[in-house]
Amino acid sequence: MFLDQLKNQLNENQPLFIGEETALRSAVLIPLVQVDEEWHILFEVRSFTMRKQPGDISFPGGRIDSTDPSPMAAALRETHEELGVDPKTVTIVGTLSPYIASSSFVIYPFVATIDYNQIIHSYNKEEVEEVFTIPVKWLLNYEPYMHVVSVEPVPLPSFPYEKIMNGTQYQWRARSMEEWFFDYEKYTIWGLTARILKHFIGIIK
Repeated sequence: MFLDQLKNQLNENQPLFIGEETALRSAVLIPLVQVDEEWHILFEVRSFTMRKQPGDISFPGGRIDSTDPSPMAAALRETHEELGVDPKTVTIVGTLSPYIASSSFVIYPFVATIDYNQIIHSYNKEEVEEVFTIPVKWLLNYEPYMHVVSVEPVPLPSFPYEKIMNGTQYQWRARSMEEWFFDYEKYTIWGLTARILKHFIGIIK
């Protein structure tokens, strides 16, 4: 009886990864727009007055609110708030695999087509400094470059060293993180946006 019940419970929908329910969850849109009859990807430059990451280049999107029925709904809502695009005019093309930045942070990317003419006249100047586009054809022929960042864990003073083997002499394992860079004209795309972009371009290659 116990095993049958357990089997049913394990076959039910489970989170993508352990900790997903409590992680900081965000959703972004990779916007495909037509410029001079050619497909481009649109990017935002975050307003210089933003408290977090001013001037960084990103896709439209942001944190998933408790009122959002789904990650896709959150991406559409954020795109509307940042770029002024009516969600009814957005066509979702597909979904990328979630990007799990850490056990406490996950991003759900969606690919969509939007009307570029809506954006250039209506984006939110309080959140977006400017928008620009890069031709898909250019991205398919570009080779991004990579730098490695070493990340070392630093426990807080309250960490219970007395409960683990070797205590304060415990050898924490540092990890290496790849940071990818795309240089286009005066813009440099890096960080989470570059990782998602690189994955997307790898799919359509």
